[in-house]
Amino acid sequence: MNAVFMVGEQRSGSNLLRLILNESKEIAAPHPPHILQRLMPIVGDKDLSNNDVFKELIELVCQLVEENPVQWERVILDREDIFNRCNENSLVAIFGAVMDAYAEAQGAISWICKSLQNIRWANELDTYFEKPKYIHLYRDPRDVTLSFMKAVVGEKHPYFIAEQWNELQTLCLDQGEKLPKDQFFGISYEELTSNTEEVINSLCEFLGIEYQESMLGFHKSREASNAADSSKLWANVTQPIMKKNFNKFLDVMNDDEIKIIESIAGNTIDKLGYERFMINRGYEIKFSDSDIKKYKSESEHLKQATVKNTDPEDIKRRKKQDKVVQDIIAFSGDMETSSKVA
Repeated sequence: MNAVFMVGEQRSGSNLLRLILNESKEIAAPHPPHILQRLMPIVGDKDLSNNDVFKELIELVCQLVEENPVQWERVILDREDIFNRCNENSLVAIFGAVMDAYAEAQGAISWICKSLQNIRWANELDTYFEKPKYIHLYRDPRDVTLSFMKAVVGEKHPYFIAEQWNELQTLCLDQGEKLPKDQFFGISYEELTSNTEEVINSLCEFLGIEYQESMLGFHKSREASNAADSSKLWANVTQPIMKKNFNKFLDVMNDDEIKIIESIAGNTIDKLGYERFMINRGYEIKFSDSDIKKYKSESEHLKQATVKNTDPEDIKRRKKQDKVVQDIIAFSGDMETSSKVA
């Protein structure tokens, strides 16, 4: 099974691209339960050599998938089958086995995971999977920030949004420099939305799948409806592509917000070919500890306000996965206790 990883930062059109590619019968692109992003910090360095312990983790990972807000259709995760698919006792192996099982259930020969922060574990992915491919999807950080400020997920202050955007793009660009061209494909949100057919044709060639005109009808698919129904985050995926959905920050953001983003992410903005508007190279603002503390307080306040205005059903769906994550944290703690006793 061919493994493909979409990497970058959220609020950059990843669900749009996922749904377009999912219209191909050759590649399966499920909505991600963020297995590695959620669980690598918890169990990534734990000893899983004991098969009984490893099977406990398989059970919990499968539960995480089954509680995903956007349900995975036409697949039943048989725990013993997942165990037998693993080439080693690791979280990455479980992740790969789950993705393989899903793709097989869809009749696909490849799968794509759009859990964008997987770039943080590129070394592990490169080691476990045979010549995995990466799609680096990126978007102007000022529009990304604007989108995060309105979303139910993520930080709410430009400082922290820009900081993470910059970190993730740097990891992606570093990975692109290490890999051959047949394993790494860079694409901007702006290109994707303004020149969709040509971009998707090139992407299909990179992936080794056939381009189909039906891909551009993604917004009529059942998968798009399922995503839109599960959260307002993805409400737009049932609509045709918005071809001029960029540079919106120029009409909404104030100068101080733009200055913060360009000060933190200026070098990466330059590398990715975006234009600076407020801060020239060499004139970036230096932020003090008191500035950052103030920004953190503002971000937390805005997060709380956002939660109050979020659809209760959306929160309820997310809490189901959060409960599984808490179970995995407890499982990890039990492993450490058992190790100390031994």
